[in-house]
Amino acid sequence: MTSRSVASIAALLLCLCVTSHAQSDWPQWRGPERNGISQEKGLLKQWPREGPKLLWQVNDIGDGYSTPSVVGSRIYLMSNRGMENEFVQALSTQDGKVIWTTRVGNVGNPNQDPPYPKARSTPTVDGNLLYALGSDGDLVCLDAKNGKIQWQKSLRKDFRGQPHDWAYAESPLVDGDVLVVTPGGEQATIVALNKKTGALIWKSAVPGGDAAGYASAIIVQAGGRKQYVQFLSKGIVGVDAKTGEFLWRYKEVVKGPAQAFTPVARDAYVYGGALSIGGGLVRLKPEGSGVAAEQVYFERGLPNGFGGAVLVGDYLYGTQAMGGLVAVEFTTGKVKWNAENFGMSSAAYAEGHLYIHDGNGDCVLVEATPEGYREKGRFTPPNPPKKKQVEQMSEKAFAYPVIANGRLYIRDLESLWVYDIKERR
Repeated sequence: MTSRSVASIAALLLCLCVTSHAQSDWPQWRGPERNGISQEKGLLKQWPREGPKLLWQVNDIGDGYSTPSVVGSRIYLMSNRGMENEFVQALSTQDGKVIWTTRVGNVGNPNQDPPYPKARSTPTVDGNLLYALGSDGDLVCLDAKNGKIQWQKSLRKDFRGQPHDWAYAESPLVDGDVLVVTPGGEQATIVALNKKTGALIWKSAVPGGDAAGYASAIIVQAGGRKQYVQFLSKGIVGVDAKTGEFLWRYKEVVKGPAQAFTPVARDAYVYGGALSIGGGLVRLKPEGSGVAAEQVYFERGLPNGFGGAVLVGDYLYGTQAMGGLVAVEFTTGKVKWNAENFGMSSAAYAEGHLYIHDGNGDCVLVEATPEGYREKGRFTPPNPPKKKQVEQMSEKAFAYPVIANGRLYIRDLESLWVYDIKERR
């Protein structure tokens, strides 16, 4: 074998390793495709009674509901200490030790009710850059290696942004060379920026001047248009990805008290949840020079909680704000089963199973099948943080579960647990 052949084989193996590793990362809100789904294989199909093996736990990462992003050997997340120090930090996946920390700004709307002002957004990692949105509207682009600020904007000051009662909670969307965020308000409800410089590409003044919701935008190709779909204070909307032109709105989902459900889409269909009420599906179709959103169904008791939902095959799995894990036929809204032994929970999916982080702190493994509820493990992470109790609403474990490189990452306020979920053969 020639030296050139050896070099070619080595390069191919390196490329395969990098590709495989990238597919196992969790670089942004709700994973690689923003749909809560991991493509990992070789994971445990049943958890031991005490849960998977705990690799490590740290209890001093700062306050907040931010879900971690995991890329390679680093964990990225947002936290706050007090109301004047909201920050992004990078931790080692080996032991949770801090690699760097960068302050972003203050915590937004500190007098909110219920009184839970905290860091909320998940960082988005794109190559060597990281994008994060502070709860007060401070948008930063950081060098992922060292945390140095490359550029920054204020959604409030630069775009006259209007957040809702609980401040900003969106996780920035990267689409090619474009960064999409939602200032809210009349002048720049949604904006597209050059991801390398922060320069404005377009701003979309959505009719009605909606305040920003608490969801994150997704990419949808339907009705003959590539769109950015977002849940705003007055409904789910779609805007043209090239120009920001407003295309359509779906109002039924604002029957609930908060706009926190990141939409779920497939083909021409978009699903949204009305918190504490139910869920609805629309079909997008061309209409004249625009796009129309035709309601397929809106039913009570469908997935609608802060924890979102995942679409696996033809079925949608998610929890309701008032409790209960539900399996629903996506295109009809028909409920296949409802497991009531859940509170308000967050969901992710990998290799035939749902990973649930219950609002009470429990972690649950459930087989993703419409045939019936099949629990495959349940445990409570040790030494959980203390929660505030207020009359209107008890503080919950809001952070989503993360599946990355054979590990399960669970965050609850200032605590982070990492579990080995690889199947041993």
